[in-house]
Amino acid sequence: MFQSASRAMSQVFERPFRAVFWKMLGFTLAVLVVIWIALQGLVAGFVALPYPWLETALSVLTGIGAVFALGFLIAPISALFAGLFQDEIAEIVEARDYSGDRPGEALPLSKSIPQTIKFTGVVILGNLFALLLLLVPGINLVAFFLVNGYLLGREFFEFAAMRFMQPEEARAFRKARGGTVFLGGLVIAGLLAVPILNLVTPIFATLFMMHLYKRLERGGGKAQFSR
Repeated sequence: MFQSASRAMSQVFERPFRAVFWKMLGFTLAVLVVIWIALQGLVAGFVALPYPWLETALSVLTGIGAVFALGFLIAPISALFAGLFQDEIAEIVEARDYSGDRPGEALPLSKSIPQTIKFTGVVILGNLFALLLLLVPGINLVAFFLVNGYLLGREFFEFAAMRFMQPEEARAFRKARGGTVFLGGLVIAGLLAVPILNLVTPIFATLFMMHLYKRLERGGGKAQFSR
Protein backbone atom coordinates (compact mmCIF):
# COMPACT_ATOMS: atom_id res chain seq x y z
CA MET A 1 0.00 0.00 0.00
CA PHE A 2 2.74 2.46 0.91
CA GLN A 3 4.53 1.66 -2.34
CA SER A 4 1.35 2.62 -4.18
CA ALA A 5 1.06 5.84 -2.15
CA SER A 6 4.69 6.73 -2.82
CA ARG A 7 4.26 6.09 -6.53
CA ALA A 8 1.13 8.26 -6.62
CA MET A 9 2.76 11.16 -4.80
CA SER A 10 5.76 11.06 -7.12
CA GLN A 11 3.43 11.39 -10.10
CA VAL A 12 1.15 14.18 -8.86
CA PHE A 13 3.27 17.00 -10.27
CA GLU A 14 4.56 15.21 -13.36
CA ARG A 15 3.84 16.89 -16.69
CA PRO A 16 0.80 14.82 -17.80
CA PHE A 17 -1.05 15.65 -14.58
CA ARG A 18 -0.19 19.35 -14.34
CA ALA A 19 -2.88 20.41 -16.79
CA VAL A 20 -5.45 18.49 -14.76
CA PHE A 21 -4.16 20.11 -11.57
CA TRP A 22 -4.40 23.64 -12.94
CA LYS A 23 -7.93 23.06 -14.23
CA MET A 24 -9.01 21.56 -10.92
CA LEU A 25 -7.31 24.34 -8.95
CA GLY A 26 -8.98 27.02 -11.07
CA PHE A 27 -12.44 25.52 -10.58
CA THR A 28 -11.94 25.01 -6.84
CA LEU A 29 -10.59 28.52 -6.19
CA ALA A 30 -13.37 30.07 -8.28
CA VAL A 31 -16.02 28.31 -6.19
CA LEU A 32 -14.32 29.27 -2.91
CA VAL A 33 -14.02 32.94 -3.98
CA VAL A 34 -17.71 33.07 -4.94
CA ILE A 35 -18.66 31.60 -1.56
CA TRP A 36 -16.40 34.09 0.25
CA ILE A 37 -17.92 37.07 -1.60
CA ALA A 38 -21.44 35.77 -0.96
CA LEU A 39 -20.78 35.45 2.78
CA GLN A 40 -19.33 38.96 3.00
CA GLY A 41 -22.21 40.40 0.96
CA LEU A 42 -24.78 38.60 3.07
CA VAL A 43 -23.43 40.11 6.27
CA ALA A 44 -23.02 43.59 4.79
CA GLY A 45 -26.51 43.58 3.28
CA PHE A 46 -28.54 42.25 6.19
CA VAL A 47 -26.70 43.42 9.29
CA ALA A 48 -26.72 47.13 10.19
CA LEU A 49 -24.80 48.21 13.29
CA PRO A 50 -24.81 51.67 14.94
CA TYR A 51 -21.05 51.94 15.50
CA PRO A 52 -18.22 51.62 12.95
CA TRP A 53 -16.06 49.60 15.35
CA LEU A 54 -18.84 47.02 15.66
CA GLU A 55 -19.00 46.74 11.88
CA THR A 56 -15.23 46.24 11.79
CA ALA A 57 -15.38 43.59 14.52
CA LEU A 58 -18.22 41.80 12.72
CA SER A 59 -16.30 41.91 9.44
CA VAL A 60 -13.25 40.34 11.12
CA LEU A 61 -15.37 37.65 12.79
CA THR A 62 -17.12 36.96 9.50
CA GLY A 63 -13.76 36.60 7.79
CA ILE A 64 -12.57 34.13 10.43
CA GLY A 65 -15.80 32.18 10.15
CA ALA A 66 -15.49 32.15 6.37
CA VAL A 67 -11.97 30.69 6.63
CA PHE A 68 -13.29 27.81 8.75
CA ALA A 69 -16.25 27.34 6.40
CA LEU A 70 -14.02 27.27 3.34
CA GLY A 71 -11.69 24.82 5.07
CA PHE A 72 -14.69 22.55 5.64
CA LEU A 73 -15.81 22.94 2.02
CA ILE A 74 -12.47 21.89 0.49
CA ALA A 75 -13.32 18.20 0.93
CA PRO A 76 -16.75 18.25 -0.80
CA ILE A 77 -15.59 20.66 -3.50
CA SER A 78 -12.59 18.42 -4.18
CA ALA A 79 -14.95 15.45 -4.33
CA LEU A 80 -17.13 17.26 -6.86
CA PHE A 81 -14.27 18.15 -9.19
CA ALA A 82 -12.67 14.74 -8.74
CA GLY A 83 -15.69 13.33 -10.53
CA LEU A 84 -15.05 15.63 -13.49
CA PHE A 85 -11.40 14.70 -13.98
CA GLN A 86 -11.01 11.17 -12.58
CA ASP A 87 -11.35 9.36 -15.88
CA GLU A 88 -8.80 11.67 -17.51
CA ILE A 89 -6.33 10.96 -14.69
CA ALA A 90 -7.03 7.22 -14.76
CA GLU A 91 -6.50 6.98 -18.53
CA ILE A 92 -3.11 8.69 -18.23
CA VAL A 93 -1.88 6.42 -15.44
CA GLU A 94 -3.14 3.30 -17.20
CA ALA A 95 -1.34 4.25 -20.42
CA ARG A 96 1.90 5.05 -18.57
CA ASP A 97 2.07 2.39 -15.88
CA TYR A 98 -0.14 -0.46 -17.07
CA SER A 99 0.13 -0.32 -20.85
CA GLY A 100 0.21 -4.12 -21.06
CA ASP A 101 -3.06 -4.54 -19.15
CA ARG A 102 -6.59 -4.40 -20.44
CA PRO A 103 -7.56 -0.70 -20.40
CA GLY A 104 -10.36 0.42 -18.13
CA GLU A 105 -13.60 1.91 -19.36
CA ALA A 106 -15.02 5.25 -18.27
CA LEU A 107 -18.46 5.17 -16.74
CA PRO A 108 -21.23 6.34 -19.08
CA LEU A 109 -22.38 9.89 -18.41
CA SER A 110 -25.74 8.57 -17.18
CA LYS A 111 -23.89 6.73 -14.42
CA SER A 112 -20.94 9.05 -13.75
CA ILE A 113 -23.09 12.10 -12.94
CA PRO A 114 -25.19 10.31 -10.27
CA GLN A 115 -21.99 8.74 -8.94
CA THR A 116 -20.33 12.15 -8.61
CA ILE A 117 -23.41 13.65 -6.92
CA LYS A 118 -23.61 10.71 -4.53
CA PHE A 119 -19.90 10.95 -3.73
CA THR A 120 -20.13 14.68 -3.05
CA GLY A 121 -23.23 14.24 -0.87
CA VAL A 122 -21.64 11.45 1.15
CA VAL A 123 -18.52 13.55 1.79
CA ILE A 124 -20.64 16.57 2.82
CA LEU A 125 -22.69 14.50 5.27
CA GLY A 126 -19.58 12.82 6.65
CA ASN A 127 -17.84 16.14 7.21
CA LEU A 128 -20.94 17.66 8.80
CA PHE A 129 -20.90 14.76 11.24
CA ALA A 130 -17.20 15.33 11.91
CA LEU A 131 -17.85 19.07 12.31
CA LEU A 132 -20.49 18.39 14.97
CA LEU A 133 -17.98 16.26 16.82
CA LEU A 134 -15.68 19.29 17.07
CA LEU A 135 -17.79 20.17 20.11
CA VAL A 136 -16.64 16.95 21.80
CA PRO A 137 -13.08 17.41 23.14
CA GLY A 138 -10.60 14.68 22.41
CA ILE A 139 -12.34 12.97 19.52
CA ASN A 140 -12.71 15.72 16.92
CA LEU A 141 -9.43 15.00 15.08
CA VAL A 142 -10.01 11.27 15.35
CA ALA A 143 -13.52 11.74 13.91
CA PHE A 144 -12.13 13.72 10.96
CA PHE A 145 -9.70 10.95 10.03
CA LEU A 146 -12.11 8.07 10.62
CA VAL A 147 -14.98 9.63 8.68
CA ASN A 148 -12.90 10.87 5.77
CA GLY A 149 -10.68 7.80 5.77
CA TYR A 150 -13.68 5.54 5.32
CA LEU A 151 -15.57 7.70 2.82
CA LEU A 152 -12.64 8.75 0.65
CA GLY A 153 -11.09 5.29 0.64
CA ARG A 154 -14.40 3.71 -0.33
CA GLU A 155 -15.35 6.13 -3.08
CA PHE A 156 -11.95 6.49 -4.77
CA PHE A 157 -11.27 2.75 -4.65
CA GLU A 158 -14.69 1.88 -6.06
CA PHE A 159 -14.12 4.39 -8.85
CA ALA A 160 -10.88 2.61 -9.79
CA ALA A 161 -12.52 -0.81 -9.60
CA MET A 162 -15.56 0.25 -11.65
CA ARG A 163 -13.33 0.96 -14.62
CA PHE A 164 -12.83 -2.80 -14.82
CA MET A 165 -15.90 -4.26 -13.09
CA GLN A 166 -19.61 -3.77 -12.76
CA PRO A 167 -20.59 -1.52 -9.79
CA GLU A 168 -21.86 -4.47 -7.73
CA GLU A 169 -18.61 -6.40 -8.32
CA ALA A 170 -16.55 -3.30 -7.46
CA ARG A 171 -18.37 -2.88 -4.14
CA ALA A 172 -17.90 -6.57 -3.30
CA PHE A 173 -14.20 -6.36 -4.20
CA ARG A 174 -13.79 -3.31 -1.97
CA LYS A 175 -15.59 -4.93 0.96
CA ALA A 176 -13.44 -8.06 0.68
CA ARG A 177 -10.35 -5.86 1.11
CA GLY A 178 -11.97 -3.33 3.43
CA GLY A 179 -9.07 -3.06 5.88
CA THR A 180 -6.52 -2.20 3.21
CA VAL A 181 -8.90 0.24 1.51
CA PHE A 182 -9.64 1.95 4.84
CA LEU A 183 -5.93 2.36 5.59
CA GLY A 184 -5.53 3.83 2.11
CA GLY A 185 -8.39 6.21 2.90
CA LEU A 186 -6.57 7.33 6.05
CA VAL A 187 -3.55 8.23 3.90
CA ILE A 188 -5.83 10.34 1.67
CA ALA A 189 -7.44 11.96 4.73
CA GLY A 190 -3.97 12.80 6.05
CA LEU A 191 -3.16 14.67 2.84
CA LEU A 192 -6.56 16.37 2.95
CA ALA A 193 -5.72 17.73 6.41
CA VAL A 194 -2.57 19.54 5.17
CA PRO A 195 -3.27 23.10 3.89
CA ILE A 196 -2.22 23.74 0.27
CA LEU A 197 -1.38 20.07 -0.27
CA ASN A 198 -5.07 19.26 0.14
CA LEU A 199 -5.64 20.90 -3.25
CA VAL A 200 -3.92 17.94 -4.95
CA THR A 201 -5.94 15.39 -2.97
CA PRO A 202 -8.27 14.38 -5.85
CA ILE A 203 -5.32 13.73 -8.20
CA PHE A 204 -3.30 11.90 -5.56
CA ALA A 205 -6.29 9.84 -4.41
CA THR A 206 -7.18 8.79 -7.95
CA LEU A 207 -3.59 7.79 -8.74
CA PHE A 208 -3.16 6.06 -5.38
CA MET A 209 -6.32 4.00 -5.64
CA MET A 210 -5.61 3.06 -9.24
CA HIS A 211 -2.23 1.67 -8.15
CA LEU A 212 -3.74 0.02 -5.07
CA TYR A 213 -6.50 -1.58 -7.13
CA LYS A 214 -3.96 -2.98 -9.59
CA ARG A 215 -1.89 -4.35 -6.72
CA LEU A 216 -4.87 -6.03 -5.04
CA GLU A 217 -6.19 -7.32 -8.36
CA ARG A 218 -2.92 -9.20 -8.76
CA GLY A 219 -3.37 -10.80 -5.38
CA GLY A 220 -1.42 -8.26 -3.31
CA GLY A 221 1.79 -8.81 -5.17
CA LYS A 222 4.09 -6.07 -6.35
CA ALA A 223 2.53 -3.97 -9.07
CA GLN A 224 4.62 -3.89 -12.24
CA PHE A 225 4.89 -0.25 -13.24
CA SER A 226 5.73 0.34 -16.89
CA ARG A 227 8.50 2.77 -17.65
